[in-house]
Amino acid sequence: MTVNELIEKAQAYLPQEKVALIERAYEFAREAHEGQVRKSGEPYIEHPLQVALILVELQLDASSLASALLHDVEENSDIPNSVIAEKFGQEIAKLVDATTKLGKISLQTKEEPAKRGGALAGAGQAENLRKMLVAMAEDLRVVFIKLADRLHNMRTLHPLTPEQQQRISRETIEIYAPLAHRLGIWELKWQLEDLSFRYLEPEKYREIATHLASKRIDRETFVDGVTKQLTAECEKIGLKAEVTGRAKHIYSIYQKMEKYVQMGKDFDDIHDLLALRVIVDTVPDCYTALGIVHNLWHPLPEHFDDYIANPKMNGYQSLHTTVMCERTMPLEVQIRTREMHHMAEYGFAVHWHYKEGGKKDMGFEAGIGWLRQLVDWHRELSGAEEFLESVRTDVFGDQVFVYTPKGEVKDLPKGATPLDFAYRVHTELGNRCIGTKVNGRLVSLNHQLKNGDIVEILTSKSPRAPSRDWLNPELGFIKTTHARTKIRQWFTKQEKTENIERGREILEKFMRNLGIKFTERTRIASLFSYDTIDEFYAALGYGGVTTQQIAAKLAPTEEPEVNIPETAAPVKRSTSAIKVLGVGDMLTNLAQCCNPVPGDAIIGFVTRSRGVSIHRKDCTNIVNEEERERIVPVQWGRGDRTYPVSVAVEAWDRVGLARDITAMVAAEKVNIASMTVSNREDQKTNFLLNIEIADLSQLSRLVGRIEGVKGVINVARTGEGAPAKSSSQQ
Repeated sequence: MTVNELIEKAQAYLPQEKVALIERAYEFAREAHEGQVRKSGEPYIEHPLQVALILVELQLDASSLASALLHDVEENSDIPNSVIAEKFGQEIAKLVDATTKLGKISLQTKEEPAKRGGALAGAGQAENLRKMLVAMAEDLRVVFIKLADRLHNMRTLHPLTPEQQQRISRETIEIYAPLAHRLGIWELKWQLEDLSFRYLEPEKYREIATHLASKRIDRETFVDGVTKQLTAECEKIGLKAEVTGRAKHIYSIYQKMEKYVQMGKDFDDIHDLLALRVIVDTVPDCYTALGIVHNLWHPLPEHFDDYIANPKMNGYQSLHTTVMCERTMPLEVQIRTREMHHMAEYGFAVHWHYKEGGKKDMGFEAGIGWLRQLVDWHRELSGAEEFLESVRTDVFGDQVFVYTPKGEVKDLPKGATPLDFAYRVHTELGNRCIGTKVNGRLVSLNHQLKNGDIVEILTSKSPRAPSRDWLNPELGFIKTTHARTKIRQWFTKQEKTENIERGREILEKFMRNLGIKFTERTRIASLFSYDTIDEFYAALGYGGVTTQQIAAKLAPTEEPEVNIPETAAPVKRSTSAIKVLGVGDMLTNLAQCCNPVPGDAIIGFVTRSRGVSIHRKDCTNIVNEEERERIVPVQWGRGDRTYPVSVAVEAWDRVGLARDITAMVAAEKVNIASMTVSNREDQKTNFLLNIEIADLSQLSRLVGRIEGVKGVINVARTGEGAPAKSSSQQ
């Protein structure tokens, strides 16, 4: 592609004097990058030219296109920003400077924990992300340029090392693609996702691409048939409609595959890989076309969304329906006007209020209110991790759109509850919440909201404190970091002594439930970098640290091997996820006396014929062992296996109790190897569950869920192995 194509496309919607500005910017950039080449070997000027060509498709203003052409001049040459300001004006110079600074920001992803400096790395990451969001809030054109820059970089990622490709792709799919989605720029979003997926999961990418290629002829035949059929029905009543078929993109197919795997299905069971798009002239025509579709094919219940009457917060409008085509083939149909289609492809860029002669667009201002609100929230969040989590869950996650009783729309992350809604409206409304109605019906506070719900919060007339249970992740009362922060702030203001005592009780119960001795509390506190144990208790008391976070910290991580003398020759290759340090691979066996699981502190004992027996460090057999020379250091590695654990449950007897407990275990996707039930004369029942879990984090979640079952008095991990089978065993 050449600069002539850029000029030709710009002339289609910009006056000639603005096109001349773009031509001048190109010539200036070409001279500045003279002799420079990219790692791919192509002239460097090709990169800013391609970025500008991506933006011209969005029909951005001349200043944006000129800034795209100039965005690497300051960094890659000796030309200062003041020269750009002198030749092209302050507006373009400011855009170039902001884009240059944005390009220097490295954004850490979920796969990159803050190893490179602990809390400081997390704080630096939060500050980088904050700078990016502030730059966006001041002038959204900066992020349009950055998204286009990232897209072209992803298209030319092949010369980099595999490690660089993985890092950049992970950053793209976790931050830039969701950002494009939040801004409604579908055309950029799907390309960023597919390109990232290609490098992150190359085998799965090839598998899906090969499958699609093998079915291409059948797919095209089917699409051609239903397209002609629907077009003919529209022509019968004189409806002017443009009907086209499209295949879903590779990454979206992968996401659907992942859901199908959980349902026990495989790739061949995915039939709705295709969609029809119907583009008409007016809004009434959209509903007319919908009637034709439903008359032609049978609509599937609960698969209809009216985003025309209820637009998404990123401005997206369309009618979505899924129909059963030819009685066996599900087919998604999207119906929209031409203006809606342009908005769907290019999002807020299509009504950018800096366009020549345009006034400030109030719809645009309302649509990016979430961005400015997030920048404000950052001032309230207490730490870097909270801010990062807030961005990922509250902004970049899937959204639902609900209404206040007065008809105001609030956007919340998918899975949000009425409590999240209450705190989004006002902090005091959340603190005083005592109940809620959704669509006029009373529901629980952990009810998950759906698109279009009307939410009414019932409040106490007198001042009221939030419940500590709201901070328990296992109970599901809140989803958003914003709500969690507000609740924690309330408890932080309470007496520190009260928080310390409450924290001590929480930790004692957690450790008792998981079978961890209380002498380990100092080691656990040290994982969170608190100076004193009381500070750790206080954080637990007001919710700054949760038991779920403790379980996650206790989970095994890869550590460098420790050089110690070899104590025994390898017996045979180990099949477990346990490393015997300094010895190499050995046969390992989990000791049945204490049944350790990942997260427990463990030690190895070299047996005479069965390799290394793995015990918990506090196991009485190890503590009392006299032959100390046979004890070797071991550590948890990474693996997909599960581990046997016994959990004792004490509860008041009632009809359906066993069913409710086993349902909670199944919901956590945990297998029950056996279950013993003992009825007592005092109307209580004891259960001993022998289960198979992955690690302490999963065990912690499961214990929390079982504790929530009606009638349960106590849940605790035991040191027992599987009991002998009896007549009461199920």
